[in-house]
Amino acid sequence: MNHTLVFGKYRFSSCFQNQALLPPYKGSTFRGVFGHALKKIICTFTTHSCDQCLLVQQCVYIKIFEPRRLKIPEMSSIKQMTSMPSPFVIEPPLTSKTQYQKNDPFDFDLLLFGKINELFPYFIYAFDQMGSIGVGKYINDQRGQFKLNRVSFQDSIIYQSTEERLRDINATETLNLEPDLEHRHKTFSLKLTLETPLRFKIDRHLSTTLTFEQLVRVMLRRVSFLLTCYGSGNPNLDYQQIIQKAQSVKTTENQLRWKNWRRYSARQDRKMDMGGLIGSITYEGELAEFMPFIKFCSRVHLGKQTVFGLGKIKWEIIR
Repeated sequence: MNHTLVFGKYRFSSCFQNQALLPPYKGSTFRGVFGHALKKIICTFTTHSCDQCLLVQQCVYIKIFEPRRLKIPEMSSIKQMTSMPSPFVIEPPLTSKTQYQKNDPFDFDLLLFGKINELFPYFIYAFDQMGSIGVGKYINDQRGQFKLNRVSFQDSIIYQSTEERLRDINATETLNLEPDLEHRHKTFSLKLTLETPLRFKIDRHLSTTLTFEQLVRVMLRRVSFLLTCYGSGNPNLDYQQIIQKAQSVKTTENQLRWKNWRRYSARQDRKMDMGGLIGSITYEGELAEFMPFIKFCSRVHLGKQTVFGLGKIKWEIIR
């Protein structure tokens, strides 16, 4: 079976129009204001909630921002899937810089999955509106406002504020689970770096360890959920056999640590703990069978709260 996912990675280039004060990790801040801006430009029913709306299953806002409200037949094919995963990821800059001045540049990436790429103009418009709404904490009764200057895909410019129109290009690529033929039946070491906090649960509890078996379980969940909801369908893998083989892979170096991080949820009106594992860890064994999942997840993020940009990983074969 051909396991594929249409994938778009877009660079949003902007600059601040006044002073801005942002948190060290900016993903949740941008996601929250994005949702507000998106609903404002799409929803005309301001007098009642989404739960009361007859259009909820066809609504663009719901498809993008609250897919948990949607039900698709394919979900029943995976036991652990109780709701649809988010169809996008906001990748904020990894810098911990919090204070920005007027004219300071601010760039971030947006990842889109499957047919949600067809709704990309809504994202551009919503992020443009975000600039007027402002982000971060108030300074002199005003949040940090920014101007969206340009949106690009690889080396192609999709949108420029000076033109105020989208250029007609096919700005997507295709991710797949191609087998790693080069390293088949070879033992080698692989270094995995967690660039943003990785959060995942084992037996309903957040894990503070990352054995290779745990990593594989989390990767299989991410891959199967995305392919089922936004890609070519349930990959129908032999999960038990893959997990059993993962148990033979050893950890040779562990430099992971737990990073505490808290965010404020306007919807729940409370602060929430969002800590996770960061750092690096090295595994050794016959890893070729697992490389398709590692490569795939290094593009789409891994674990919980990926929509904020959590679970960003990179890999390197070291011998």
